[in-house]
Amino acid sequence: MLKGIPVQIGSDLLKALADMGHGDLLIIADDFYPPISKTPGGISIQAKGNGAAEMIDAILQLMPLDSDYCEHPVEYMVPDQEAGIVMERPKVWDDAIAAVKKNGYDVKIVGEIERSKFYAKAGKAFVTVCTSERQPYGCFILQKGIM
Repeated sequence: MLKGIPVQIGSDLLKALADMGHGDLLIIADDFYPPISKTPGGISIQAKGNGAAEMIDAILQLMPLDSDYCEHPVEYMVPDQEAGIVMERPKVWDDAIAAVKKNGYDVKIVGEIERSKFYAKAGKAFVTVCTSERQPYGCFILQKGIM
């Protein structure tokens, strides 16, 4: 047992976070996201029983974001513009933004990324954290920074 590690962070995720380097990407995946087909070369870690914002909060207690070198080191998936999907804003987006703010970051570092661009970028991710998030478009990309 270690002190100060959030209970949502298991040993596999703790090792992955430690192994990540500056600029590496971490995906927070909702319950519908296919981690193996979207990031075949990455690590897939189960964090079932946790929501996306809850995992973002836990991870940001340990991992710095790339806020000095990247405009949006946190991005959340939105529908592709040409898809014409009209929906209410999912609460998970605002909950995730609140987690970013809670961990000392300006909310301006959070941006949107269209679904197809999200999938393309996620293909280069180091690790995918698979949550039980059920709200639509509950997927996020976090880019690791330096201390």
